[in-house]
Amino acid sequence: MNFMSAQSLDNEFGKFWLMLSPVEKESLLTVARNYVQLKTEAGNIDIEQYNKEIDDAVSRVENGEFYTHEEVINMSKDW
Repeated sequence: MNFMSAQSLDNEFGKFWLMLSPVEKESLLTVARNYVQLKTEAGNIDIEQYNKEIDDAVSRVENGEFYTHEEVINMSKDW
């Protein structure tokens, strides 16, 4: 895999950023902001919380609280 340096990435991003409309820039900024927020929130839980969330999810599945693939496909038709 070809990894670019941080400076190269910044330069490349800057070139494309200049070609975007204000609306496109706002959209990408929102995506970046949400990405960083989710990444930060996900990184702030401890192992006990992580394990509790997994245990809770497993319990829900064991209790039949889930959607099948077919159900999700049918639900997404209404989106």
